[in-house]
Amino acid sequence: MSDTHSKKVSESEVTMTELVLPNHTNPLGNLLGGQLMYWIDICAALCSSRHANMVCVTASVDKIDFHHPIKLGDVVTLVASVNRVFRSSLEVGVKIFSETFAGGKKRHTNSAYLTFVAINSEGRPVEAIKVIPETEDEKRRYDEAEKRRMLRLQNKDIT
Repeated sequence: MSDTHSKKVSESEVTMTELVLPNHTNPLGNLLGGQLMYWIDICAALCSSRHANMVCVTASVDKIDFHHPIKLGDVVTLVASVNRVFRSSLEVGVKIFSETFAGGKKRHTNSAYLTFVAINSEGRPVEAIKVIPETEDEKRRYDEAEKRRMLRLQNKDIT
């Protein structure tokens, strides 16, 4: 168990499972991108808030990659974990998998990176609990999050 100033990545990971129903799809029977983005935001918000032990709000969505379509009737599993904590902001990565019951085929369909800010009861940003990456994959994501942050900050200066 970690101390009150830091948590392991695994301590705040969130897994969410959804079934793709007809009202989630376009006329081709594919999951609507907006519906998936909604699920991604919810899963990532739960993860960041679990990590920070307080409400966290979405500050930005860097990137959502759509690798494969998700079909009507598929089961969608979203796995969110904190990649890195800066001061009050947390980068959360979400991996999305689809699975068909017929044949049991499971594949990685999407990835997304979101930034959240830890907020106190007055609505002000506060310092977030640090994250401790343990596995090689967690350490790689931790390092890559710094690079993405630098790009976000550079792009912020341009606009």
